[in-house]
Amino acid sequence: MVEAEYTEKRANLPTFKAGDTVNVHVKIREGNKERIQQFQGTVIQRKNPNTNGETFTVRKVSNGIGVERIFPVLSPNLDKIEVIRRGVVRRARLYYLKGKAGKAARIKEAK
Repeated sequence: MVEAEYTEKRANLPTFKAGDTVNVHVKIREGNKERIQQFQGTVIQRKNPNTNGETFTVRKVSNGIGVERIFPVLSPNLDKIEVIRRGVVRRARLYYLKGKAGKAARIKEAK
């Protein structure tokens, strides 16, 4: 029963990989209120694919400061994931983007 709930949630996910730009809608609880916050950035890695512990890391630059967030794929706090653009990269882990800024941190878009 529990596994069925997880496989259903995994089936609703879009396919994305490292290098893609995604918009993650996260549920935020403040007191007794709940709202949706968006976090848009580049996926720099996916860990433990196709397991219940799968996570992905999204990086964005906000006011000149790099911000990374790690999201569990099966988290109940994830509302939805939208793929904004597909990137062409030759790595599964894009840690080299941490040392780059501006145009040097660009990723080519898939045609």
